[in-house]
Amino acid sequence: MSVSAPADSKDITIKAPDIAENGAVVPVEVTSGIPGTTAIAILAEKNATPLVADFGLMSGAEAYISTRIKMGQTSLVRAVVMAGGKAYTAAKEVKVTIGGCGG
Repeated sequence: MSVSAPADSKDITIKAPDIAENGAVVPVEVTSGIPGTTAIAILAEKNATPLVADFGLMSGAEAYISTRIKMGQTSLVRAVVMAGGKAYTAAKEVKVTIGGCGG
């Protein structure tokens, strides 16, 4: 997914804990209410490698993903959604008490 300047969207929902006890296994769910969603990416902005996951969705697939990610420290978890050739984004802060990337 190649994205430049995605627009903020209230049609993207990120479900993640406010405080993650263990950064090695942070549950994250992303749902896109944007019609024609073709991809969802998850970024943990302060990780050494921010891109955590990138999912391609086939036409007609439900725009929902659920996974567990690794976070080294408190950071914004950002979802980037591609739909209709445009990029949209939303973010949620997750506080990490024990880092999962060697921290």
